[in-house]
Amino acid sequence: MLALLGFVISTAAVFIGYTQARAFVAERLRYVDAAQSNYAPVLAAAGAFVVGGVLAGLLPLIGGGTALAFGISVGLGVATGQREVRRALPPGA
Repeated sequence: MLALLGFVISTAAVFIGYTQARAFVAERLRYVDAAQSNYAPVLAAAGAFVVGGVLAGLLPLIGGGTALAFGISVGLGVATGQREVRRALPPGA
């Protein structure tokens, strides 16, 4: 039962991390040049992994795999948000 609860928490963290990162980059960071750089997804993923790792150390139901999956999902969300911004720009901009 605890394994199932841990899986549900991990899945929710990955889903929320991806959707929130994508929306934040696409809506709030649309005009920030640093958020549109090639390094932004990597830095966001690393930061999310560190935060997830700290929480994994404090909470018994999640572990390092959850932190890693959360970091990857945030990085992918940032990359997708960047792609949405680039597609919304007019050609040649």
